[in-house]
Order: sequence, then structure tokens, then C-alpha cells
Amino acid sequence: MADAAARLADPQVEARLARLDEVLAGLESAPGPALEAVRLLTEVYGEALSRVLERADAALGEQLADDELLGHLLVLHDIHPEPVERRAARAVEKLRPAVRERGGDLEWAGVEGQVARVRLSSGGGCGSGCGGGSADVAEAVRAAVLAVAPELTSVETLQDPAARQTPPAFVPLSTIKRRAVPQEAR
Repeated sequence: MADAAARLADPQVEARLARLDEVLAGLESAPGPALEAVRLLTEVYGEALSRVLERADAALGEQLADDELLGHLLVLHDIHPEPVERRAARAVEKLRPAVRERGGDLEWAGVEGQVARVRLSSGGGCGSGCGGGSADVAEAVRAAVLAVAPELTSVETLQDPAARQTPPAFVPLSTIKRRAVPQEAR
């Protein structure tokens, strides 16, 4: 077993993934043996990961899927044991406390076709600091859901039924103060 001190911390993994994205972008513009090597290596590693998952009992499979890095690899290789809807719903639930802290609410509404649906309401007040509007929250939800469920094509934000109520109509003060015209003047 590998020495724990030799393992990468999460920030180091994130830095390497960012660099990998840069390198792969460069390879895509100049296809050839290097790009083919990356593709073949990815396929072989995917097969190896699939075999590990096959041999794991349910509890270990769940632990592997719950690990952020391993979960992304399982999704990448299309072998994640959890259904897409459950993964997306969990991503929404993880964001819910932060949305509530800002005075709104977030609720999972399901998947229709390849589209995730969430109900987002922006409450009346602002909890601990108003940072960003509902567009920022919707974008954060979209990114979180598609990160764990890239099989989905988009995330649709449904309007909260309470927010759909028609606001009271504006009645100008001059209309209310206008005197009634006497009957004989009409």
C-alpha cells in the first residue's frame, strides 16, 4: 500500500488536473501518436477501474463513488454505480444550505429526458451577506449538477410557484384623489 505521505493532497490534485486540461488542449490541436496514447491509456485505466468496482462489495462501491476524485473518474468512464438522477439530486442537496443561508431555497425537481430540473426561490431577505443574485446561484447549481452528471445536457431552473403570483397592480395616487364628476355634469 502507498505511503500516505506520498499521496497528493486535494489542492495538489486540483492543480494537476488544471495542468492536465492545458496539456490536453494543446494535444487536441496537434493530433497524432501522443493523443492516441492518452486515449489508449484512458481506456485501459477505465477498464482497470471497472474491474475494481466489479470486485467491490456494495459498501466499498459506495465509498468509492462518494470520493470526489474517484466519483469523477467513475463518471468519466461511464461506470458510476449511482444513477444519474441520484447523483444530480445529491449535488443539489449539498448546495441547499448555502442557498438557504442567503434567504432562498433550492429543491430538486427531477430529470426530464436529459435535462435536470431544480426549483429555485430567492427569499425575501438576505441571510449572512448578499453575494450574487439568483443568476449566480443558478450557474453554481448548473455547474455542480453537470460536474457529477455530465450525461445530462442542461439544468433548467423552475420558477417557485410562490414567485409566480401576480404582484399587486400599481394605482396612481392621482386616480384615487380625483373627485367624482356630478351626475348632472355627465
